[in-house]
Order: sequence, then C-alpha cells, then structure tokens
Amino acid sequence: MADIWEKYAAVLVDYSTEVKKGDLVLIRATSPMAEDLVKAVYRRVIQKGANPVLRTSICDMSDIFIKYAGDEQLDYVDPMTRLEYEKVDKYISIGAPLNVKNMARADKTKLARRSKATRELSELLLSRAAKGEASWVIADVPTNGLAQEAKMSFDEYSEFLFNACFLNLDDPVARLKEMDKEQKKWTEYLNNTSKLRIVGERTDITFSTAGRKWVSCSGLNNYPDGEVFTSPVEDSANGEIYFDFPAIYRGNEAHKIWMRLENGKVVETRAEKGEEFLNAMLDMDEGSRFVGEIAVGTNEMIQDVTGNILFDEKIGGSIHMAVGSSYPETGGKNVSGLHWDIIKNMKSANGNGGEIYADDVLIYQNGKFLI
Repeated sequence: MADIWEKYAAVLVDYSTEVKKGDLVLIRATSPMAEDLVKAVYRRVIQKGANPVLRTSICDMSDIFIKYAGDEQLDYVDPMTRLEYEKVDKYISIGAPLNVKNMARADKTKLARRSKATRELSELLLSRAAKGEASWVIADVPTNGLAQEAKMSFDEYSEFLFNACFLNLDDPVARLKEMDKEQKKWTEYLNNTSKLRIVGERTDITFSTAGRKWVSCSGLNNYPDGEVFTSPVEDSANGEIYFDFPAIYRGNEAHKIWMRLENGKVVETRAEKGEEFLNAMLDMDEGSRFVGEIAVGTNEMIQDVTGNILFDEKIGGSIHMAVGSSYPETGGKNVSGLHWDIIKNMKSANGNGGEIYADDVLIYQNGKFLI
C-alpha cells in the first residue's frame, strides 16, 4: 500500500495544489484513518521546500459541538482558524470519516445557524482562489464508515476509490489531463452560449448563463473529479426539476426530491424522504433557496451512488444542481452558508434519458455530450 499513498500524495501536492518552495501548506485530516496519506503528503510538502502545518483530529467532534453549544458559541468563529484561511497558500483537506451518520440526529436549526456563521471562511478561501492567491483540494481515504454507506466491503470500497481517482494507473495525472482536455471542448462551447435548458423525468427547467464561466474540473479542487460546472445568473432559474438519486447532507438524507423554481428561487419542494430536513436547509439564510451551481458529471469510473458527495456528484451520465452559495470563479454572486449538491440521473436503459439544450441546440442526451 505504500506505493499507492505516495502516488496519491504526488497528485495532491504536485498537481492539485502545485506546492512550491516557501509555500505555507495547511494539511487537515478528520481522523486517524487518514494517517498513511497524511504522512505521505506531509513528507512530499517538505521535500518541495514548503512549510507544512498539520491540523489533525482524533475523531470528528461536530456532533458534540452542535449538541451542547449555545447561540453565542454557534455564531463564534475563532480567530486562529480565520487567520489560517487568510494566510495559507495551499489547503489540503483529507476526509476519513469513521461514522458518516454522526450528524444525522443533530438539531437542524443549530446546524443551519452554525453553517451561516462559518460561511465567511469558505467565501474567503474561494475568493482567494479565484484571485490566484491560494489553491485548495479535498480528498478522501477509504474507511469502514464510507464503505458501509456505499454498501461495500472495505476492500471493495478501497478499490472503488482508487479506481475513481485513477490511482490504479501508472500515471493518474496523465489521465486527469486527458479528462481536462476533453472537458474543455465542452466548456469552450458552453462559454459561447447564454441559456441552458434541462429536460427529463418531471423536469423542464431553464437557466441563464449569460456572462458566466463554465469550468472544467479535473482534480484541482476535488479528487476524484470529473465534471463541468457554472453558476447560473441568480434570478434566472425557472421551471421544475426532479432528482431521483438520494441527496445526503451532513449525514441526513432526502430522496426523490422535486423542486419548482421561479426567478431563481426554490418556491415549492417535495421529497418522499427527508422533506422536513430539506426545507430546514433551504430556509438556512437569504441565499439558500437560490441556485449556486449547475453541473454535469463525467467520471465513468463512478456509476453508483455511494452516499459520499465528493464521488456521487461526479457520476458519469448525471447532472447536479447545488442550492446555496455559488462560485466566484464562474462569476457567481449568491452567498449562503449552504451548498448542497443534489444529483439527477440522465441515463435511461431504453436510450431515452434526459436532454440538455444550450441556446435551444441539443448538446447532451442520455448521459453523453453530443458536441
């Protein structure tokens, strides 16, 4: 396994964040299960002549904080964490959850309040990244918690994760660059259009993308990767959309979600499961009912929902729409403590899957781009 961790670290340090001599590099990990990858990343950062700062946890204590914190504590953002977001050149976050359901019974109101309080940190990092002042990447290592959520054995999940990251290949970066080359053909086309329409089961919705930038995602911020995305004009979404894949956020699940949007805002929702939680998140703040992102998943090594959004939103033949905060690099202006990616399958066994039109031209059908 030593070789796989060294290969993994090389992607995160050399390619995803491009660590250089003198950089201040924050390495954050959520549990001891990340130890092997953390060591490999730490070692490689030092070998690059950069300055690593470790922030590791014995376990995720978010559930304890939400359960016992009062309003003042929920609203408090400590100055040391804020300083890290202001100063670091590179941010490498390694997820290793021991229990993916530790927040499933957390107070929804307190969750929303905490997310609203900490949104300034994510906004700060995204803004600095958009200006070229910092770079960041998030990645996961296999854990029993992730394997159980995906209904796999630990070994099966490990193989799935490494394959999704192309770590089974001799040169995963070469495959990521190949992916980027193909995706940029699609983003270049889309950057010359101004209207997007998505049609499918219980779905007919339009967005304005005028003046917005489409981005190819190939391992620079998420690993694994494989999507093209933009942030639509904030008041432009109109129509209905149905998400048949389970939507999981902070250990809570909503399933078979239907939404109706008017002038960019979610005005009506239904869900067969988790409707109360869905609406609680949508009511988090003034921006949480607006669309922050629309994207197409392109990673054909990921085909099944595993309960891990880092992977699920990249499913080849899917789209996802995020409610809440948008991305400054695309021109997005929506601000929210929420960013919840909700996934829709665009494939059909009979070949009559969903369709995407750009400026009324059919560009995508049954899980594949036509351009």
